[in-house]
Amino acid sequence: MTVTLKTVPERPVQRRRPAALARVTEAARSGPGLFVVVALLLLAVAPVALEPFRLNLLAKYLCYAIVALGIGLAWGRGGMLTLGQGVFFGIGGYSMGMYLKLNDAGGELPDFMVWSGVETLPALWAPFRSPAFALAAAVVLPVAIATVLGLLVFRRRVRGAYFAILTQALAAALVILLVGQQGLTGGTNGLTNFFELFGQDLAADGTQRGLYFVVAITLGVLFLFAWQLARSRFGRLLVAVRDAEDRVRFLGYDPAVVKTITFAVAAGMAGIAGALFVPVVGIISPALLGVVPSLEFVVMVAVGGRYALGGAVLGAVLMNYAKTAFSEEFAGGWLYLQGALFILVMTLAPGGVAGLLASARDAVARWRRARPGWAAREAKEAA
Repeated sequence: MTVTLKTVPERPVQRRRPAALARVTEAARSGPGLFVVVALLLLAVAPVALEPFRLNLLAKYLCYAIVALGIGLAWGRGGMLTLGQGVFFGIGGYSMGMYLKLNDAGGELPDFMVWSGVETLPALWAPFRSPAFALAAAVVLPVAIATVLGLLVFRRRVRGAYFAILTQALAAALVILLVGQQGLTGGTNGLTNFFELFGQDLAADGTQRGLYFVVAITLGVLFLFAWQLARSRFGRLLVAVRDAEDRVRFLGYDPAVVKTITFAVAAGMAGIAGALFVPVVGIISPALLGVVPSLEFVVMVAVGGRYALGGAVLGAVLMNYAKTAFSEEFAGGWLYLQGALFILVMTLAPGGVAGLLASARDAVARWRRARPGWAAREAKEAA
């Protein structure tokens, strides 16, 4: 029996970009333009349009946005749910606060130490007479602590909920330590009553306006750094560790090193935010860096969108603005609204505001493709 094989003519393969890849490509093209627009709004429009009090509030929100940016990098890109960023925020804040208190006291005992009966300046405080040392400590100490903790934890493959609980316990332990050392840290009241920064009156509108520009520019620089890091080979490796850590390990990479570096970068950003927060707001206390504030940082990122760095920043600004506006009308109801909002976002919109915007953009694109003559217009534009 003879079998005849019939040759089927080959059809040209139509390669279509996956929707996710197309979305990422479009975001990459529009990202720099959007960054420029936001930068112009923050640096040119906001200082003119807002009164000093509201501008100071915006500077405070942007400090929180720096912390959220680090969480977006560690949680959104690396899958590390860190519930203890208040620790690193507090270290940066207390470093700057110690310098400001010593500067106001002329290098002698700060006022709260006098009230607590302390007779000589503790050795821990002495180096903070130098502003350079204080600024360095605000960054180096959080990075060093995060590096040591990351190597100890990630080497033992602690991840998921266990890592989150560990970081949360660290925040609770720091608060207990700070409250218990009244003569060294100010106890529950923390450090407050700052008057001068580099010879400038902190209460003056001009000083606060200058601080706003410093915070906004710092946020922009750190955002560009995080954006470039996420687009680099290291950023792709970080996402691979998040999605398939064991497979990355089998390929010869060390996930513990990748996660430790990212965790340290996020800690350094939180330390910078804390150092900027103190002269802007005028206080640093255990109430600002415990378990609840650390959870609020995570809620900000979740609401804005943890998978997009811009979403994390947007979430921090929107949540804090909503907190201010809602608290002015209903002083005791914000926590309930915040909890309900977090539950709704995690159940109905896991991608946050950034995810909703991306879905809306995709819906508009589908509607445009469904219109008559779309294919002809696309072919004409391609030609």
